[in-house]
Amino acid sequence: MKKQFVFATNNLHKLQEVRTILGNDFDVLSLQDIHCLVDIPETGATLQENALIKALYVKNNYGYACFADDTGLEVEALDNAPGVYSARYAGDDHNSERNVEKLLKELLDKKNRKARFRTVIAFLHDNQEFIFEGQVNGTIATERKGNSGFGYDPVFVPEGYHETFAEMGENEKNKISHRALAVQRFSIFLKSLRVG
Repeated sequence: MKKQFVFATNNLHKLQEVRTILGNDFDVLSLQDIHCLVDIPETGATLQENALIKALYVKNNYGYACFADDTGLEVEALDNAPGVYSARYAGDDHNSERNVEKLLKELLDKKNRKARFRTVIAFLHDNQEFIFEGQVNGTIATERKGNSGFGYDPVFVPEGYHETFAEMGENEKNKISHRALAVQRFSIFLKSLRVG
């Protein structure tokens, strides 16, 4: 029988990405699959705290082995903003278009466009917490490019590439992205655990 976990997210893009990267070895349930319709508040001051808050909420209220992630875009010229507030940079409605718009506006007069994407995954198993991190460095483009991906993907150009995540397509992005790196580390750990 496949190992079954809940991924504490309502973001269908993230869910699809993680399911693709983990492959057929695991059965990854969404919050919807377990009828958790709550928008779990992310009140932590760090990506790790937010990931743990979400995973603990599901574990405590639904009893499932659970993992959660939090991802932040950290822009050097903006003192690592938006960081932990990446999803709500332009307001609490998690509007990606407005977030990107605000970011481009903030960087208009900045020469330094260095940035990095960080994903932290928190996994709760047998009353233990495990943390996995992935990071990719890059720069912020001056305008949106590409129709693939989500969030800040249309303006993030990973180091060593000339195209944004949104121009790459899912397969290419899933080889090098911050989330891919974190999920790969998580996957290796799961396989070593032999949990079920």
